[in-house]
This record gives sequence, structure tokens and C-alpha cells, in this order.
Amino acid sequence: MKVYPQLYTDNKPRLFIYWTSDAYQTTGCYNLRCPGFVQTSRSVVLGGAISPVSIFGSKQYEITVHVWKDQKQGNWWLSLGADNLIIGYWPSELFTNLDYANEVHWGGEVVDSHSFGRHTKTQMGSGRFPFEGFGKASYFRNLEIVDSNNFQPIQRLKTNAEKEYYDIKNLDIDEEWGTHFFYGGPGFSTHTHSGVVPLTVRLIFICFSLNFFIII
Repeated sequence: MKVYPQLYTDNKPRLFIYWTSDAYQTTGCYNLRCPGFVQTSRSVVLGGAISPVSIFGSKQYEITVHVWKDQKQGNWWLSLGADNLIIGYWPSELFTNLDYANEVHWGGEVVDSHSFGRHTKTQMGSGRFPFEGFGKASYFRNLEIVDSNNFQPIQRLKTNAEKEYYDIKNLDIDEEWGTHFFYGGPGFSTHTHSGVVPLTVRLIFICFSLNFFIII
């Protein structure tokens, strides 16, 4: 999910995908703006505004995301929702050296051009720090991968955050939410100092096939 006024000319949160096969050098694009991702469903508009959205201190909405590799054809598939609605796939020829995933990243990031000589005021997540918890801070839950066709809970994770602007609450594991964490923050304010940085949660072991399960 992303808010990107320069691309969409508004401040609405939107469902998006992006691909690159050379670390953003010459390949890749958002959604369907270049040949690459093949959409097979007409039910979802990639880049479309999301509605309804969570209300601070009130009702919360979630999106379930699955990504997995077809071991026969080599395509990487995307599906959404509890009913596993298939949206489309990234053809195998886009990623000729991607037989399996080495890492999976969960989290958020912001663009920081250091305008005015300081960190951006761009918020991450709900704009609240993770210690405020459910109903206020953004979160990921039920993080899983698939290795040899078996779901595996995420247990070994490395976290990275610029705590003055964005933070991440201790990773927890429980029966209902599985592996989960709260994250986000307000960006620059008069109570913080200048600095930079994206927030990511990094999986640190290798898997042979991938299916990451995210609810945001």
C-alpha cells in the first residue's frame, strides 16, 4: 500500500506492485506501466485507491497478501484476500537468476530528499509510533513462508529503523496473530533531529521456494 502524490495526484492510499530485475537500474515499473507483470484478474485495479481504510482508534481493516513461485513454470504469482484471489504473475523470464528467495522484507519506507536540510515530515504507516499498539499504529501479522510446500512461521528476523522518526515494536509470536510487529512513525518533528531512513524487517535465512503471507 502506498501514498504517492507525484504519481497519482492525490493523497489516497493505493494498492500497488513494483518489479525490477537489476536493483532499479534500468528495468521495472509500477503496476502495469510497462511490460512485465501479467494481470489475470479483472476484480482488482492495481494502483487503485483502497476503501474502506482503518480509522484511528476505531475499526481496523486488513489486506492479506500471498506471493509464491510456480515450481513447474517458474512464474511468481500474486493473490489477495482470505479467499486467495489470484491477481496475476511475474513471468519467469523477468528474473532469470531467481530460482529461490534469499530474503523477504516486511515494513515501510519513505522518500527523503532532505529538503530544508532536515529529514522529511512524511509519515510512515499511520504516522504513530508502534508503542501505541492496535487501533493506532500500523502492523504486519501472521508472517509465514513456504519451504518445500510447508508453511513455516517466521522466527529469525533482523530489524532496522531510524528510531527518532520511525520505529518498530518488539517482534512477538502468539496463537492468533502468529509472528507480528507494529511499526511506523511521524517523520521529522520539532522533537526529533535530522537523519535518514527506510524501515525494513529482514528475514535472515534462505528458503527454496517462497510464499510470504502478509496482513497490513
